[in-house]
Amino acid sequence: MTIAVTDGASRVAYWSREAQELLGYPPAEIIGRPLDDLLSADGATLRHRDGSLLDTRAHLSPLVGATQQQYFLVTTVPSPGTGRLQDLMWWMLEQQSPSLTIHDRDGRLLWANEATRWAVGYVQSEVRGRRLTEYLPGSAFEEAERRILRVGDTGEPEYTELFVALPREPRAHAWAVDVFPLKDAHGRVHAVGMVANDYSEQHHSRERMALLSEARTRIGASLDVAGTAQELVDVTVAVSHFADFVSVDLLEDVFRGALPGPGAPAPVSLRRAAQGGTRPLPPDTAPGVGAIHTPPQSSPIVRCQITGRTVLGHMQDPDIMRWLAEDPAQEAYARAFGTHSLLAVPVRAHGVILGAALFLRHAASPDPFGPDDRTVIEDLVAKVAVCLDNARRFTHERGIALALQRSLLPGRPTLHPAVETASRYVPAGGNAGVGGDWFDVIPLPGARVGLVVGDVVGHGINASATMGRLRTAVRTLADIDLAPDELLTHLDDIVTHSGLPQDVDDADDTSASQIPGDIGATCLYAVYDPVSRTCSLARAGHPPPILVGPDATAQVVDLPAGPPLGLGSLPFEAAEFTVPENSVLALFTDGLIESRHHDLDEGNRSLCRALARPEPSLEALCDTVLDTQHPAASSPRKTGANKLCLCLNSRANATPTASPPDRSSSSRRS
Repeated sequence: MTIAVTDGASRVAYWSREAQELLGYPPAEIIGRPLDDLLSADGATLRHRDGSLLDTRAHLSPLVGATQQQYFLVTTVPSPGTGRLQDLMWWMLEQQSPSLTIHDRDGRLLWANEATRWAVGYVQSEVRGRRLTEYLPGSAFEEAERRILRVGDTGEPEYTELFVALPREPRAHAWAVDVFPLKDAHGRVHAVGMVANDYSEQHHSRERMALLSEARTRIGASLDVAGTAQELVDVTVAVSHFADFVSVDLLEDVFRGALPGPGAPAPVSLRRAAQGGTRPLPPDTAPGVGAIHTPPQSSPIVRCQITGRTVLGHMQDPDIMRWLAEDPAQEAYARAFGTHSLLAVPVRAHGVILGAALFLRHAASPDPFGPDDRTVIEDLVAKVAVCLDNARRFTHERGIALALQRSLLPGRPTLHPAVETASRYVPAGGNAGVGGDWFDVIPLPGARVGLVVGDVVGHGINASATMGRLRTAVRTLADIDLAPDELLTHLDDIVTHSGLPQDVDDADDTSASQIPGDIGATCLYAVYDPVSRTCSLARAGHPPPILVGPDATAQVVDLPAGPPLGLGSLPFEAAEFTVPENSVLALFTDGLIESRHHDLDEGNRSLCRALARPEPSLEALCDTVLDTQHPAASSPRKTGANKLCLCLNSRANATPTASPPDRSSSSRRS
């Protein structure tokens, strides 16, 4: 390589660009200086501008000019034994698959290897001496250039990750970029090196793992079929951007809590449980959420249910084209958004097909679905299927519990000559399920009436069954005309003895360690005598009632608390007070006064204010109480605790009138 030419006085007269890159001298600084300034003491080895000796020797070739003066052509020759090694080092850098570049401290490109030149679409001479952003515009390259300049100033290496497409690449790739200083033996920074590794495969793998991790925390929080399906849509579209559109279609049996039969029927009728996308849907291109539709047999969501295998397809596949021809709405959707690939995954739990999930990618996401995507989404849908089956089981159990509870609670008004009663009971929704709140109105001898309100520990079928046992026991004890405190004492004995295993030796560890639902249950029993206008009552861990006088003054009845049922051998105390005519006595469960936003005392005060409002009837008063205490109770999925309110109005006459319309206010406890 020619680096210089000397004049007749052995001074540098010509300085090549390669010489500047090799020795570090700009032409203005070296031209006119003696050639000896570039050589070692023995005159054989070239010396860099920083004083270091290079593994390169200078070769002088004499030139004869017209004036007969002696000129020399200075070229470089590798030192003995280094030529082969330098060639190997050069080939290694040039042929490396990572992008390798060297920039001066001002950010100008000095050298780029073959991989870089191919990716940017330029030859070396076109980009040498130019800054990165001069031939690669964009915010990502502006960030890389800022790092190059910063490393040149500070001498400290930096690392960043960029997601960007180079000119020769059809789509964006993930790049891990190292920017580092190039220093001499004295630590002086002479240039900046940059290595960019394409780690797109690792990046996509990391994204897929992040999708599964996000799904574990976000999906399955509710025991609602449609809600769980929507969580899958939200995670795969809005959170992870795995797909541009997702729909979940389930068999109708799933929404009723029933287990679908084996095999997919033909044709398959499905209900759209959830759907969502990155862009709004054009009109009439997809069924709405909750709509029942029958896709054609060629549809991927039908085929995946029939075969039990995931369908990975592209729009040009013959099967997909046949489906679009038979489904004009889907064809219009695919054309509007440029859909290019899809995944249809069967939703299967415990070997039974519940439905299918469809994932679409549009032109906005150029990477089509591949085998790795299929593996990840099958794993995700399998986890979602278990959550959906749990929600289905919950729906089934809740339906049974509701039916059992309705059969056990009073179903028709009880006629009574001296009192009027009204109640509200809205079965709990959401995750907690049907609770064990219960009540009863019991006619007693002597025109008296017994009122009972209770709350069983737990939810679901067991709570409803326990509620039924307690209600039956109370009715049996009330028939023998026991005082309230005596009735609760006998009821406590029944609960205590029913909670003990019949044979401790034969009882397995599981049943022995489980506490029956009636252990810890609460109960309030009151007997109202319309002749003496007195009310005698006792309570077992239950909230005391509220008495609203004729003057609309409401107050909590002062009544000894008593222990919850099943604790054994603890006394119950009764209290007696006068009930003026046209007064209202309200019995309720704790859910009516409990809230995460205030304490029980504030709940009691709020309930007193609601009960004191003037209303035309007890029915209207119950509605007012429910709306005031828990407005969200009209939407069971959003309520927080089971609530029950039973109101009694003492009449001024003895004319028989309709009494207890048995409804009570209730919502779920989460």
